[in-house]
Amino acid sequence: MKKSKKSQKGVTSNDKNKGMGKEKEREKKSSSLESGSYNYKMFSFFNRKFKINEVEPPSDVNKAFSLFTDDGSTHMTAEQLRRFMSVHQSEVSTRLEDAQNIIEQVVNRRHHITKFARHTLNIEDFFYFLLSDDLNGPIRTQVHHDMSAPLSHYFIYTGHNSYLTGNQLSSDCSEVPIIKALQNGVRVIELDLWPSKDEILVLHGRTLTTPVSFIQCLTSIKEYAFVSSPYPVIITLEDHLTPELQAKAADMITITFETMLYYPESDLTEFPSPESLKYRIMISTKPPKEYLEVRSKDASEDESSPKDDSDASESDQEDEDFKSLQAGVSGYKRLITIHAGKPKGSLKTALKEVTDQVRRLSLSEHQLEKLAGSHGLDIVRFTQRNILRVYPKGTRFTSSNYKPTIGWMHGAQMVAFNMQGYGKSLWLMHGMFRANGGCGYVIKPDILTRSADELFDPKATLLPVQKTLKVKYSITRIQILDMRTRVASPPRKPLMCGPQIFIVGVPADEAKKKTKIIEDDWCPVWDEEFSFPLTVPELALLRIEVREYDISEKDDFGGQTCLPVPELRTGFRSVPLHDKKGVKHKNVRLLM
Repeated sequence: MKKSKKSQKGVTSNDKNKGMGKEKEREKKSSSLESGSYNYKMFSFFNRKFKINEVEPPSDVNKAFSLFTDDGSTHMTAEQLRRFMSVHQSEVSTRLEDAQNIIEQVVNRRHHITKFARHTLNIEDFFYFLLSDDLNGPIRTQVHHDMSAPLSHYFIYTGHNSYLTGNQLSSDCSEVPIIKALQNGVRVIELDLWPSKDEILVLHGRTLTTPVSFIQCLTSIKEYAFVSSPYPVIITLEDHLTPELQAKAADMITITFETMLYYPESDLTEFPSPESLKYRIMISTKPPKEYLEVRSKDASEDESSPKDDSDASESDQEDEDFKSLQAGVSGYKRLITIHAGKPKGSLKTALKEVTDQVRRLSLSEHQLEKLAGSHGLDIVRFTQRNILRVYPKGTRFTSSNYKPTIGWMHGAQMVAFNMQGYGKSLWLMHGMFRANGGCGYVIKPDILTRSADELFDPKATLLPVQKTLKVKYSITRIQILDMRTRVASPPRKPLMCGPQIFIVGVPADEAKKKTKIIEDDWCPVWDEEFSFPLTVPELALLRIEVREYDISEKDDFGGQTCLPVPELRTGFRSVPLHDKKGVKHKNVRLLM
């Protein structure tokens, strides 16, 4: 479909000849961008016309504009805007220069003025600013958490089977999803290593997935590791290699990453901090000690047995081969920064075991749910020093995901997700890691890291309310084509639209509210307010979903977003909506 636009309002020749005529003309043109008639060319044969009414600022925006400008004034100065940002928006650090920069950007965008010709905002400019998510977004976009704590004190953006392009059984393996994950801020990449004669391949073992070479994955990780965040990338390896290929893998890792690779001289007793590991890459997998112990035992037994000259010669050669192999495998082991492995006893025993060295333990979502019922406090205690990785159960063949909040409630740092498994669970993951500037590391709340006598109990239900979140919908601005480009017909009227709002977090805080369903010309105004009492606001997410309701057909998906409650900024905020895959719509947003 092709779209053309006819302006409804003209400009008189007298206005053009006056000193302020050009600016008035620009203001009228920019105002008419909010309304007008649109022609859609269908099937290259005929046009259909669709009309949108102009969006007026809601009453509370008008009130705020009047409150922070002089009585009867039609323009807001930079100082008045600074005061609005400081008082109403609670951005107390806003400087006069910041306000002047906002005015300059708004005037340039709305009126297409290349030079800074006007130093004030009218009500339409002010409304435009409030709806601009890059100037007035709902959360901070910079890293602002303390990044000097040990890695175990952070939730880390973690992928599962990061090389898969689709389902778990028959999709292609590729470096492309790895690159995409890194571009989106994921910090933990999982690779399954399998032997193929003398080669190392990455694939989902014992399935029909087509492989990708290990070196190709390593090269892509090196190139894209820090395009979205400077904080460390962790590669978790599920290793099915022979000792010979482990030695080869060590060489490939060392040569590829060079000085980017971090590994300690000895086993860690405490994890280093993300700040100290900027632009570094780490390996996490099971050390290959079992194999070496067995071979060493066999060698010692051989030494105690009598040998003739020919046997001695063969034995000497075997010893040399073994020593060379042992050196290679030892080199592989040396590169492992975060040691992983299955517990020798039961999981319950492993959680309570106290060791000098820190380590990583992996649990399936099902194992976590089972353990959480009876040993929740032990899990929280374990994750204060050590790393817990949670991964999807094996029956999620379609690459679907589980609800991540149970892992976060228990302090699990690596809640591993299928990044190609789009849906509500992945939206929650996106929401959590929009925090802290989207750097991939979110510091855990104090309730999960404080001393044992104040340990947070995830099963507790009678908790006091710590905060109340108040959310008010004012208006939605929806660009026509964003919600309808997938169909071969122009948008139909009337639009029946109603957002749903969810709180996701600990069970006591979970809630769902709906706005009324209204009909409008793509610019619905609700003016509704909701309150959410929160007992653990540090772990709460605000999820929003907008649908167009249809009496006779399935509801159309309009957009969604998810935001971390601790990061929310007060005041009027422009909340952009995303599609089902988490890609931000260009012109679909809520003013809240």
